Amino acid sequence: MAPPAPLRVLVVCTGNICRSPAVERLLAAGLGATFRGQGSGGLTPAIEVSSAGAGAVVGAAMTDEMAALVSAHGGAVTGFAARQLTAELVAAADVVLTATRRHRTSVVELQPSAVRRTFTLREFARLAATVESADLPGAGSTTADRLAALIPLATARRGSVRPKQAADDDVVDPYGGGGALYAASFAQLEPAVRTIVGTVRL
Repeated sequence: MAPPAPLRVLVVCTGNICRSPAVERLLAAGLGATFRGQGSGGLTPAIEVSSAGAGAVVGAAMTDEMAALVSAHGGAVTGFAARQLTAELVAAADVVLTATRRHRTSVVELQPSAVRRTFTLREFARLAATVESADLPGAGSTTADRLAALIPLATARRGSVRPKQAADDDVVDPYGGGGALYAASFAQLEPAVRTIVGTVRL
């Protein structure tokens, strides 16, 4: 019998060199998942996290500024290369997490069927924070089981749990800015990743 397919998480921003690779690597570290380009020892991973850009700087590495922040928080930064977002990548993902509402729209325009499983990162974290541990699979379950269960729960709560203001769902783009802007962007994305991980890790 073939092993079950991994649960696939796709993270999307614009250039795929700042925000989405940071989320990819931090989520992978927190969830015990593999990321694109990482070997799995021949085993099928339970969760795969990857990223892409709506206007990717194809082949480029993560920016040095973001890589330093990711590394300082336990994420791997080597072996990354930006790639372009495609409808096929969206179709293959079990959940898509975007940097902003505009990216969420871009994803759904590419693959309309993904609308119920596409969230901004901060939106998904906000919804995850309302989920009680008892609402998710318990003893004997895996992180992948719990993340899979979280996705429809988040979808169901979308209309009832709203941000104070729409911009609270977005992560600011630090590209071309200085260290302060990178720090501000990271300060928006890292707590969201931590919330998601904390919700599904036993």
